[in-house]
Amino acid sequence: MKRLHIHCPYCGAPAVRRRGRDLFREQALDPEALYYACSRYPVCNAYVSTHKASHLPMGTLADPALRRKRIAAHHAFDRLWREGPLTKKEAYRWLAGALGVPDAQAHIACFSHHQCDKVIELCADRPPAGRAA
Repeated sequence: MKRLHIHCPYCGAPAVRRRGRDLFREQALDPEALYYACSRYPVCNAYVSTHKASHLPMGTLADPALRRKRIAAHHAFDRLWREGPLTKKEAYRWLAGALGVPDAQAHIACFSHHQCDKVIELCADRPPAGRAA
C-alpha cells in the first residue's frame, strides 16, 4: 500500500493512516476500516475515510462541522438518484454542470462548506420525481 503525503488543512500537521478502532475506540462501526487523520487527532479532529479496495482517501480531511455539512449535502443529493428519475451517474453529471465543475471534481467528500450549501440549495430546487415503472 502506497502511503500518501497529506497535510491537515486546519493545522498543517501531516495526516496519518489509522484504523477505525484507533480513532473511535469502541464506537467504531468498522474497527478495521482505514482513515487518514490529522496526526494531532483528537486535538485536531480532522479525518477522512478511505476506499476499501485502494485505501485512497474518499475526499479531503474535514473537521466535525464540515463532516456534518457533507452528510447533509449527500442526504439532499442522494434523493435525486435513489428516489428520482436519474441514475447515480446522471445525478453526478447534473451536479457537475449545476456547479460548473468538471465531472471528475463533483465529489461531495471534497467540497467546502459553501459548495455543500450550494448542493443542498440546488437539490431542494429539484425535488425528485418518482421513477417510472
